[in-house]
Amino acid sequence: MDLMKHCRQMWAGLAALTLAAPAAAQTLVEAVDPLEGLEIIGEPVPGAMGWQPAATELAREIHWLDGLLLVIISVIVIFVLGLLAYVILRYNARRNKTPATFTHNSPLEIAWTIVPIVILVFIGAFSLPVLFNQQEIPEADIRIKVTGYQWYWGYEYPEEDIAFESYMIGAGMGNLSPEISEQLTEAGYSDSEFKLATDTAVVVPVGATIVMDVTAADVIHSWTIPAFGVKQDAVPGRIAQLWFAAEQEGVYFGQCSELCGQAHAYMPITVKVVSPEAYAAWVERVQTDGDYRAW
Repeated sequence: MDLMKHCRQMWAGLAALTLAAPAAAQTLVEAVDPLEGLEIIGEPVPGAMGWQPAATELAREIHWLDGLLLVIISVIVIFVLGLLAYVILRYNARRNKTPATFTHNSPLEIAWTIVPIVILVFIGAFSLPVLFNQQEIPEADIRIKVTGYQWYWGYEYPEEDIAFESYMIGAGMGNLSPEISEQLTEAGYSDSEFKLATDTAVVVPVGATIVMDVTAADVIHSWTIPAFGVKQDAVPGRIAQLWFAAEQEGVYFGQCSELCGQAHAYMPITVKVVSPEAYAAWVERVQTDGDYRAW
């Protein structure tokens, strides 16, 4: 009888553990923040040259156009330098004792008028579509209002009823200190992200079309994320728009790019691109707990 009772107790315990396992697993998943562990992609690198990695279609188009213009400009510079070198060597006073006296050369004048026009038309044929793609705002999956203040950013997600402000980590505390390092570490950053990382971040799902309504409350600011290829002035009393669709999950940094006063250098921008599931979890956390942190 004791053996039978012991077996029944053991099977009851196993059944209880089996039923409790999904709940425990769910609790564990909920305890792990879905925004943690993101790779920092859009970040300035000391001493580096060139663009940050393109994370949107807009940025790729800008990088391609920049490469095209670099080729055109290089050809023009080499041609002009070669022409100058030829003129210096061929027509200096020592080799050309009797200079020419003519003042006009119609074919040459026509050529140096038409050729630059053709070059400019060629450049415009490629640059205008890039500009139009930036300025033609598509239908938004998520709309965010951005307001620039001296010297921080305010964000509103009107469809999700979310609003918060974003300050540089360590703002007003001077140079990097152990206290600031501790705050950066707590937020998932390192000391190299000082003056880049913010206490809250814009959180968007990867692949979604984001339309941002940009304005300012005091002076002109400018909302810029280099890796997205977007930059829009924020003008008091006006609302401008920009759009992007980030293609890779990660952390992207930007800065206010319009001189706006004493602390202009201390109003960075942080955008976290996450999976749709992580975005939904963040929205639920903010709406439920009022926790706007992006870590």
